[in-house]
Amino acid sequence: MVGGTERGHAMSNTITTVRGAKPRWLRRIALVLGGTFVAFIVVLQGVALALPRSNPPVRAEPAWDSPQTRELFMRACGDCHSNQTNWRWYTFVAPAAFLAYRDVTQGREKCNISEWGTRGEQKCDESAETIQKGTMPPWFYLPLHPEARLSPQEKQQLIQGLLATFGGDEEGPSGQERPGVKNDTDEKEEHKEQNKGKEGLIPSTIAFRLS
Repeated sequence: MVGGTERGHAMSNTITTVRGAKPRWLRRIALVLGGTFVAFIVVLQGVALALPRSNPPVRAEPAWDSPQTRELFMRACGDCHSNQTNWRWYTFVAPAAFLAYRDVTQGREKCNISEWGTRGEQKCDESAETIQKGTMPPWFYLPLHPEARLSPQEKQQLIQGLLATFGGDEEGPSGQERPGVKNDTDEKEEHKEQNKGKEGLIPSTIAFRLS
């Protein structure tokens, strides 16, 4: 009986040791993974803080049709399309920092009203169309920038002001023809009208010569 009791205690101690070893093994893995994750976040945040957030001097701006157009443009588009970006606190926190940096960099490359006359106006003439379609400002920009949310009246005023300031395609953002611009159909009709008189003169000229 004594031997059986000792063997029972030995088996119990072995099971307890195995059960205790497993949680320690899992804890070590959790600690390694947790440490790796924290190190990754620290490095990522360090890179985010090192991103260049510059506001170069304003070289020149377009000849705005009105101060109101400029004010509306700066409210809705100025952060990404000028050298007067408001680098808010979240632009220093990863991963939002990388998204903000990308949007500003790409936005300035396409249209920068602070670099007018030095290739800053490359695609500014598309601004009215993108605002009309609702693709600008982007939907994810508005929740953190409520001032960029324009009323329907302000939106229409901005579109008209941008067309007057930047120009645009032959057709306006709503698909309507801009005043004073002839399309291909108008030119063909005008050409036909001009040739009507000439077509009527040909038979009479031939008849005169035959007589």
